[in-house]
Amino acid sequence: MTRYSIDPDRHELIATWGTGEGDLATRVASLPAEAGASVLLGLARALSLLSDAAWRTYTHPASAAASQEPDTEGWRRDEERKHFAEVVDAIAKPHLPSGGAVMVSYSGLLESANRVGRALHNLDDPDLTNTVLAEASTELAAVENAELGDLTGRAQQAVLLSREDASPVQVAAADCLLQTDPFGPAELFFAIDPTAAAVAAAHWLAAAADVTADASGHDSTQVVLEADNIESLPHETPTLVLGLIDDGATPHDAVTGLVRHAMHVADGLLPDPTALREQLDDLEETLADYGDDAPDLADVELRLTPLDPRRPARDLLEDLLTGIHACWLLHTEYDDLDDEDDGTSAEDWTDEQAEQHQRRSRERFAELVRENAAHREPLV
Repeated sequence: MTRYSIDPDRHELIATWGTGEGDLATRVASLPAEAGASVLLGLARALSLLSDAAWRTYTHPASAAASQEPDTEGWRRDEERKHFAEVVDAIAKPHLPSGGAVMVSYSGLLESANRVGRALHNLDDPDLTNTVLAEASTELAAVENAELGDLTGRAQQAVLLSREDASPVQVAAADCLLQTDPFGPAELFFAIDPTAAAVAAAHWLAAAADVTADASGHDSTQVVLEADNIESLPHETPTLVLGLIDDGATPHDAVTGLVRHAMHVADGLLPDPTALREQLDDLEETLADYGDDAPDLADVELRLTPLDPRRPARDLLEDLLTGIHACWLLHTEYDDLDDEDDGTSAEDWTDEQAEQHQRRSRERFAELVRENAAHREPLV
């Protein structure tokens, strides 16, 4: 979301947003010199709330809900998204207090727009009002562009957000980047929506796991766990995703399901009570096996999600790319490169020889993964 703040020295309204590489800022408007700090901060706060509400329609699209029937969550999300067309009017003609009361909208987006309008009404500056109306339109356009998969300009802030669904345009863009570098180029983190990037990464992880399984003889769902014996790795999530895909889930369903679950946890919801009950039952059985040495159940913590609920999509993307690296690590244990025939053992290699060997190994592995990925089901 875009955050708005006041520069008290210059008396200016400032907008800032993240890009994945750092934050950008722009001057939105000059503010009335005679206005009090509290009134100006109220305007900035209301604009930040408006941006937050607008971007929530992006991170929680109706398409990700189980149903769009009337009065369902999907229906409510769709209705909220439709309110984009009313935001500018709500700012220009807000609900004002009357008789000691003020009408409050059921829509978080429209209520935020009304708060912006009331703040502007108190400031009574037509030029400022026109500028803020244009600013609100710019922010809404950024959300609309992100929905279309265009993350240029202000829409680039979407790379820092977790979304319950994945844009086919963004998935295809991420797939092209991984085709160039199956280990994951840096552009995945500042040019692509992280949920879409994770969908593509899951596809490429499955390909890498197949290649490694062929070379090592290990089950493809267990290769990242096996690689943990070579190097300490966050193997739980990549192994979970590989298991889901092996059970028939598409990369899209595996990734969006995990991200959606974590986002619900972050919203204070318990998405799957049955699964939690099973976790508790398993935990009680495990503790019972310890007998008198078992810790008290009240002292044991359970993870409600394998992802960081503050940044689930980006966390998942990082783990999936680490999983591809893990596949390469295990693959090198079984893949014989026959181009070191000078009789020198690996223990006696110079740093330059070791680097050359590692580079050749990564290049060979990447090419094998590309070949495997090309024969898997298309992503989009």
